[in-house]
Amino acid sequence: MSKNHRGSGIRSLPAHGRGTCAICGKTDIKVLWEKEINGQTVNVCKFCNAKLKNEARVEARKAKPAAEEAPAAEAPAEETPAAAE
Repeated sequence: MSKNHRGSGIRSLPAHGRGTCAICGKTDIKVLWEKEINGQTVNVCKFCNAKLKNEARVEARKAKPAAEEAPAAEAPAEETPAAAE
């Protein structure tokens, strides 16, 4: 099977989707992903896009145990008055 349409989506973009990544500064690299950084929407390369996703995943994992500990600390305080009645 032929692959005539491969990359046809970026042919209409300026410079065929290539430019300078706003994070790593690499030039003439495909910058097809838009990310919001410090309130500005910038185009980033796929390597920086993956880096940002991995950092968000790690932060979410760290925040999850902290969120589970907070309700656990509040739960005994709520159960104590109910047990007294």
